[in-house]
Amino acid sequence: MSDLLLIDDDQELCELLTSWLSQEGFQVRACHDGLSARRALAETAPAAVVLDVMLPDGSGLELLKQLRNDHPDLPVLMLSARGEPLDRILGLELGADDYLAKPCDPRELTARLRAVLRRSHPVSASSQMELGDLCFSPVRGVVSIDQQDITLTVSESRLLEALLKQPGDPLDKQELAQIALGRKLTLYDRSLDMHVSNLRKKIGPHPDGRPRIVALRSRGYYYSL
Repeated sequence: MSDLLLIDDDQELCELLTSWLSQEGFQVRACHDGLSARRALAETAPAAVVLDVMLPDGSGLELLKQLRNDHPDLPVLMLSARGEPLDRILGLELGADDYLAKPCDPRELTARLRAVLRRSHPVSASSQMELGDLCFSPVRGVVSIDQQDITLTVSESRLLEALLKQPGDPLDKQELAQIALGRKLTLYDRSLDMHVSNLRKKIGPHPDGRPRIVALRSRGYYYSL
């Protein structure tokens, strides 16, 4: 049974989602503000977090930033009643693994959670992948470049693993989305692009200045040799 932390100020929604997710096999702890969420995280780290953008005592995005500092590999799914593109972009830039607009279908939320949890526990990941000056441990989700360790989110880790398996070969966006997000991209969905952007910032360019991850317009991405 996966322990899930649900952080949302809408108590009625929390009760509904807790009831649904409990029937789906999750053990749910619900918090309605940032302070109680921080206390819950300090007590026991959950398997995943569902976090609302709007909280009564601050921004969910600020809490996400702290989560990424304290628990870099913890799967986080963001919710927002506003469904604003800017919220989605900021959430993904700060390291959210996925994003859903409220009101959301509990069945879709369950599917997204299961997908992100599957990605956080790879079944047959390589123990170590090396290419040039980059060394990557898919199991740990850690990249080492020039003896500097960089911790990746679940989605970033799956994305890099897929690219390193086929260096120089372009991978289609939908294929990468299925690997990194556990779902297909929808129209105007830039989730994959945001994860690629975050990954590029973390690992930087090759020593000669060339980008490690190259985009092919309207097609996909590849890791350059």
